[in-house]
Amino acid sequence: MKRFIALLLFCLAAPAAHAQKFDALAKTPPMGWNSWNKFQCNVSEQLIRETADAMVSSGMQAAGYQFINIDDCWHGARDSLGFIHPDAARFPSGMKALADYVHAKGLKLGIYSDAGSKTCGGRPGSRGYEYQDALMYAKWGIDYLKYDWCSTDSLHAPGAYLTMRDALAKAGRPIVFSLCEWGTSQPWKWAANVGHLWRTTGDITACFDCIADHGTWKAFGVMQILDMQQGLRVYAGPGHWNDPDMLEVGNGLAPNEDRAHFAMWSMLAAPLIAGNDLRSMPPSVRSVLTNRDAIAVNQDSLGVQGFRYAVRDSVEIWFKPLTGGDWALTFLNRATSPRPVSFDWVHEPVADTLSKRDAQFATTRYQLRNLWTQQNAGSTARPLAATVPARDVLMLRLRKS
Repeated sequence: MKRFIALLLFCLAAPAAHAQKFDALAKTPPMGWNSWNKFQCNVSEQLIRETADAMVSSGMQAAGYQFINIDDCWHGARDSLGFIHPDAARFPSGMKALADYVHAKGLKLGIYSDAGSKTCGGRPGSRGYEYQDALMYAKWGIDYLKYDWCSTDSLHAPGAYLTMRDALAKAGRPIVFSLCEWGTSQPWKWAANVGHLWRTTGDITACFDCIADHGTWKAFGVMQILDMQQGLRVYAGPGHWNDPDMLEVGNGLAPNEDRAHFAMWSMLAAPLIAGNDLRSMPPSVRSVLTNRDAIAVNQDSLGVQGFRYAVRDSVEIWFKPLTGGDWALTFLNRATSPRPVSFDWVHEPVADTLSKRDAQFATTRYQLRNLWTQQNAGSTARPLAATVPARDVLMLRLRKS
């Protein structure tokens, strides 16, 4: 304990001018699970252990998911020195033992705090205790911090998040830093050197196309969140990602809506943070969350966020440049009835000024692979003609012949 307090005093005394985020982390969008969308404040050690077990047994770990993230309401009280401790009734073994359990599975443990005096669930926030909290997270073996924005009063977001970034750096353990201030202060303009991902919107809700009005705040459906991403792709890339919030796959959307939701988050190069109950998900949900072809689009090392190329009769056409000259192409049907689509490759000038990629369909032939049927779908030698079901997608990977 004396050594721990000495380290605290060093952190408090040492200047933070040269602190920085851990640059080697999140070179592709983080993949994992978070407790909030399904369980909200009903978190416990048992839930986290069982979820870690399920992430392995379900095949999600093999598909690339790493993080088991505990959201709000894990907190107990601060001790006489100001150090935070978990709720002993919910987490009787403590966070260090829980992190050890998760790590033994080959997974990583994430945790949640808030830049204000209280979290959104009314638990102790980190305001004034940033360095102490960072030290505890490092001592416990935490790998990911989601940092919220409730009860912040007159705090300035860039400064508040910079303080926690510096605290994490001083604590010394590499931790992915997820900024969650809902896009209010346009973090995409200032957070690339502060965190590894930043929320671009308010909270998502398990609805494909709606807004849930809670009076003092609103939650947004999948399509509403998607629309809010326009203009943001220039700010994202390896180590610094736009975060359109966690996935609602498996939380009540129809199977086609789950598929469209996952496809578009893959096209956005968004963090893939599942939010369902992994312990009891049906095969239809598992097949969406573990679709390796769609995940490969999301995790592509080029790290370029997709863009909307055109909108035709309620169908959005999205492209995403990939490594090796490949492209991902998604037709998103937002309508409540099927829509025919056609695409005459030689007459479509698809180019991306951000990545400086040009598809050159007039002179380059691509082979097509349907990423949901996982079957070959011809080539660009002939115009594409298909029907996209209601609130669903046709998602293709284009590979040079």
